[in-house]
Amino acid sequence: MKKKSMLKFMTMLMVVLFLAAGLMAGCAKKEEAKKEAPKEPMVKKVKLDVPICFSTALPGLGSSIVELADSLKEASGGSVTMKVYEPGKLVAPFEILDAVAGGKVNAGYYAAGYWEGKMPGISLFTAVPFGPEAPEFLAWMFRGNGLKLYQEYYTKNGYDVWAMPACVLAPETAGWFAKPINSVDDLKGLRMRFFGLGGKAMEKLGVSVSLLPGGEIFPALEKRALDGSEFSMPAIDQRLGFYKVVKYNYFPGWHQQATFLDLMINGDVWRGMTDQQRALIKMACMANLTNTLAHTEAIQGAVIRENAAKRGVKNMYWSDEMLAAFKGAWEEVAEELAAKSPQFKEAYDDLQAFRADYKYWEALGFLPREKPSM
Repeated sequence: MKKKSMLKFMTMLMVVLFLAAGLMAGCAKKEEAKKEAPKEPMVKKVKLDVPICFSTALPGLGSSIVELADSLKEASGGSVTMKVYEPGKLVAPFEILDAVAGGKVNAGYYAAGYWEGKMPGISLFTAVPFGPEAPEFLAWMFRGNGLKLYQEYYTKNGYDVWAMPACVLAPETAGWFAKPINSVDDLKGLRMRFFGLGGKAMEKLGVSVSLLPGGEIFPALEKRALDGSEFSMPAIDQRLGFYKVVKYNYFPGWHQQATFLDLMINGDVWRGMTDQQRALIKMACMANLTNTLAHTEAIQGAVIRENAAKRGVKNMYWSDEMLAAFKGAWEEVAEELAAKSPQFKEAYDDLQAFRADYKYWEALGFLPREKPSM
């Protein structure tokens, strides 16, 4: 019995020693693998300081950059972050382009039409009178030549920046007026705040146009320094209180059927990022385009209805004659810009060619819209 017990003990001891040896060998291999495995390089985090043109309190127009910053931080795991500065807190809205290109700040969020005085015709990449609605505008920008031509506007004019649309907004209203506008004669001599290429068309019809920041429009209307104004979509105009001093709100917004806002990053900063960081920024911008269009389309109807029911607003629809007058004025502006700016001509001709093909789809693919009932 003693021999059997001893044999059993020796057998168990050998098994334990064998297992222990195997475990130690495995641990040694793991340690060796750890030593041999290349260490992942530390990715330098990027913080973008982003001055903006529109208050973040304005739905879509301003809130979109906050949503972009939040989604980018989450998607990148904190590798790319943004600090958003309200209009004028870091850089004045009209100075953002020079500040970003010159390296004073490394990013900005804006409407390209703000640079019209520096680069004639660049407003085409913000909104086009009688131009594409959001789906068509997106199609040209991202599946046509729009984005390439837009970046070339900066490069060829000596601005070392990377830029991309990061927000697309629902149609704007055509403006707020103190009295009905029944003919072109009623426009002559009016003082209005009016944006972009649409503002140039209004000037052709005898309107004195200025481009005030959003926060200055209501005081100017209240003091009668302005006779009328356009600014944005109904939900935003309501926030700014235009209905309190002018009661006639005209539709459709022929000058801005869709509006892009863009993210801009200093060229050196952009090139200094990793491929992954750049890809994440592009993906976040693309996602934000969907989010902002959904948001701004969702909130307009109720405001239009409440303006009429609760605020005494007269929702007006332009006559065919007035729309024809606006279109004629715009075509005159486009012809003059094409003669003045080869870059505008190239971009506008490309857009028009894209739209010519799109018309086949637009005419056949969609149900006709109901006529407005006011």
